[in-house]
Amino acid sequence: MKRENIISSIREKEIQLSKLKEHIDKSEVCSDLYNKILIEKAILSKQLEELKGKSILSRIKHLLPKQEKLICDYFKN
Repeated sequence: MKRENIISSIREKEIQLSKLKEHIDKSEVCSDLYNKILIEKAILSKQLEELKGKSILSRIKHLLPKQEKLICDYFKN
C-alpha cells in the first residue's frame, strides 16, 4: 500500500473507533467490532512505520528468516 492510502485508512479507523467507543459497554457486538478495528489500525500503523524505515538494513533484514509476530508487537508505540 502507498503511504497516503495507509494514512487515510488509519484516519478512517480512528473515526470508526470514536463512534464505537460510546457503545462498547452497551453491546457485545460493538465491543468485538471495536477490538477488531483497533487491531486493524495497529496493523496499518505498523505498516506505515515499516514504510518509513526502508533503509539498507531493513532491506537486508527481509532476506533473513522471519520471526513470528505477536499481537503485542503491533502495540509497541
